[in-house]
Amino acid sequence: MGQSLHTVKSNRAFRRAAVTALAAALLAGSATPAVATAGIAAADSSAAVSKAAAGQDRPELQKAIQTFVDAGFLGVQVRVNDERGEWVSSAGQRKLGASAKPPTNGHFWVGSVTKTFHATVVLQLVAEGKIGLDAPVAGYLPKLGLDRRITVRMLLQHTSGLFNYTGDLDPDGTWVPGLPATGKEWLDNRFHSYRPEELVRFALSKPVKFAPGKDWSYSNTNYTLARLLIEKVTGRSFDAELKRRILGPLGLRGTVVPGDRTQLPGPYAHGYFRYQDAGQWKVADVSRQNPSLLAGAGDMISTTKDLHTFFSALNGGKLLPAKLLTEMRKPHPKSDPLYGHYGLGMFVQDLGPTCGTVLNHNGNPPGGYAALMYSTPDGSKTLTASLTAGDAAFDLAKYPKMLDGLVKAAFCGGQAGSADEAKSG
Repeated sequence: MGQSLHTVKSNRAFRRAAVTALAAALLAGSATPAVATAGIAAADSSAAVSKAAAGQDRPELQKAIQTFVDAGFLGVQVRVNDERGEWVSSAGQRKLGASAKPPTNGHFWVGSVTKTFHATVVLQLVAEGKIGLDAPVAGYLPKLGLDRRITVRMLLQHTSGLFNYTGDLDPDGTWVPGLPATGKEWLDNRFHSYRPEELVRFALSKPVKFAPGKDWSYSNTNYTLARLLIEKVTGRSFDAELKRRILGPLGLRGTVVPGDRTQLPGPYAHGYFRYQDAGQWKVADVSRQNPSLLAGAGDMISTTKDLHTFFSALNGGKLLPAKLLTEMRKPHPKSDPLYGHYGLGMFVQDLGPTCGTVLNHNGNPPGGYAALMYSTPDGSKTLTASLTAGDAAFDLAKYPKMLDGLVKAAFCGGQAGSADEAKSG
C-alpha cells in the first residue's frame, strides 16, 4: 500500500495513522480520465448465484456494508463463505450518475493483496528446494548489488530495511518522497510504465531504514524483489508461474497479472479520485491506471470469488506444506498492528476470545479501489470484498470502526469490537 502521509512527524505517529492508510490512499491517491463503459452493461453473472445463497437472511452483513456507502464510499461488493453457505451482495452505485449497484462478480484492482500471491509462489519454490528461505537474495539476483545479509524471509516479512520506493519515513520520522504514487503527482503520471528493476534500483539509491533483520517496515520494494526472484529462479514470467501453480489448478479465471494494461475486464465498478486543483474540488475516474508502479507489490486484478477460492485453498493447506504454512503465519513482533501482525505475506489478527484468529491481507492501488481478503485458519470461512471511492468527502476516522464492524459481522456474528480491536482492524 502506498502511503500519502507527508505530514507525519514521527514513526510513532505514522503507526497510529497506519490503520487509516488504506482509506487515505483509496480516497486521496490518484485518478485517471473517464473510461469507456464497455463491459459495464454486460449481464451480471452473479444473478446465477444459487437461490439458497442469495436468499440467505444476513441483515448484519448487509448493514455492515451499507455503513461504508453511508460514510461516503461509492460502492461495495462483498462475498462471505461460511457454514451457512455463500452470501454475496453489494451496496451503493456501480458508477457516478447511475442507479445500478456494483456487480457482485466485478473485477477490481486488488493492490497489496498481490503480495500474498507472491509469497505463496516463493514458498512453493522453497518447498521444491529451488529457493532457500533463509538464503541471501543476492545469491539469486547478483546484479542488483543487494546487501548479502538480506534473506528471502526478510523480503516476505518486511524486515529487509530497504526503502519503500513509493515513499517512506526516515529514522527521525521525516517523510522521504518516492516515485509518484499519491495525489495529483500520480494523476499526471498515471500511465507511466515502470520495469521492476527500475523500481528496485530507485529504492536502492536511497538510504536503508535499518540493518537487515533488525526491525520491521512495510515496503513495496520487498515484493518487487520477490517477483524478480521468482522469475530468475524459474526462468519464466511471474504471470506464467502463477497460471501454472495457482490460477490454473484453482480455476481462477478472473485473476490477472496485467503488466502495462490499464483496462479492467468487464464487468467492473468505477472508482474515482476526489482532489483539489487550484482551490477547486474535482473528481476523476480512476478505473484505468497503469499498475506497473507496484509490480509484485500491488499490480494484480481479481474478483471476490477468486480471492475467496485462493485464500480458502491457501489456508486449507492445498497450496503449501503444513510446515511452510506455519512459517507464513508467524507474526513478527515489531510489525505494525495494521490488520494484526505480519507473517510472510499475510497478517495474523486476533479478534478476541469469542471470535478467534483471522488471517488477512488487504490492499489498494494508488487510488479509487480497495480489496479485503480474510479467512479463518482452516480456510472454512472467508470474507472478500472490494470498495470503490466516489465524489463524496470522507471522514478517515470512521474507517477503522467500519472495517472492524464488517469483519466482526462476518466472523463473530456481528458483535461490536472493542476500541483496541478497532484500532488493530
